[in-house]
Amino acid sequence: MIIDTHLHPTNLVDEAWRHTGTPFTGERLLKMMDGPYMINGKPRRIDMGFIQPPPGNTGYRDGNRMGREGIRDYMSYIAELCQKYPDRFIGNFTFNPRWGPENGAAELEFHVKEYGFKMLKLHANMHGYRPDRALDWLRPAMKKCAELGVVVLIHTGDGPYTIPTMFYPVIREFPMVNFIIGHFGIQTGGNYSFEAFWMAMDTPNVVCETGWCFQSRIVEFANELPRHKLVFGTDSPPNEPGMWLRELEVLCSPPPHGMNLDEDGLEDYMGNNIARICGIPTTPPPRTQEEALARLKDTYAMVEPRPVPA
Repeated sequence: MIIDTHLHPTNLVDEAWRHTGTPFTGERLLKMMDGPYMINGKPRRIDMGFIQPPPGNTGYRDGNRMGREGIRDYMSYIAELCQKYPDRFIGNFTFNPRWGPENGAAELEFHVKEYGFKMLKLHANMHGYRPDRALDWLRPAMKKCAELGVVVLIHTGDGPYTIPTMFYPVIREFPMVNFIIGHFGIQTGGNYSFEAFWMAMDTPNVVCETGWCFQSRIVEFANELPRHKLVFGTDSPPNEPGMWLRELEVLCSPPPHGMNLDEDGLEDYMGNNIARICGIPTTPPPRTQEEALARLKDTYAMVEPRPVPA
């Protein structure tokens, strides 16, 4: 399977990014995930995705409920989608410590046990805290992640609070928790990809998300990193996932653009690595176009009619 670690469906207009006046709903997201996307000449889809609300919709607004009720409100649409499409969506709990660190930890546990969430998101810029100093705010949730086997996805790539190495204190304090460096340390306001690379090289419980990384850098990093250290994530919306799949597909080509990666290695990057981290069964890549088409036909037979590639 292809598994995307980083998706943002919403049933209301994103209050920070404002991607047009139409919400990017779960149904729109599924249509986008279904593609098909051509990978090494074979039609594929994004089989599963970890979903979270847009971070701009997870802060306090006038009229919000407070405490655990307020957290449950901003996570409600994600919980609804995970129940409605359990074979496609996995919940990623957005932890905003400003709603109360203990409240957030309690709601994380609730969402894991009630809805099967497997991931937690930290966005220190959107929520306004220094992760290297606000350890008392982070510890309650990190302890729950350790207890429940939850993976932590960290927004990184821009100042003042999401430079990757600012998260070293909490990463080192919780070596039993797996951390994903989101965006490979890159955003529109900065490029900390070499920090992210060396954190993954030096720290057993750190892996990097491939989306946002420059194509010329991803081949350089993939050549050096152990194969299990890269996971596929698009940050969609705003990003279109096909471009990030293509960036990984290029690794199967010869140097200098690629590294002669085999299809099993590509499948690890596109889905099997995060599957192993989160306890999801792994899958081999389709070996032929016929096998890929058969998988898609089985897929489309279970959903609304949609043209299958000839």
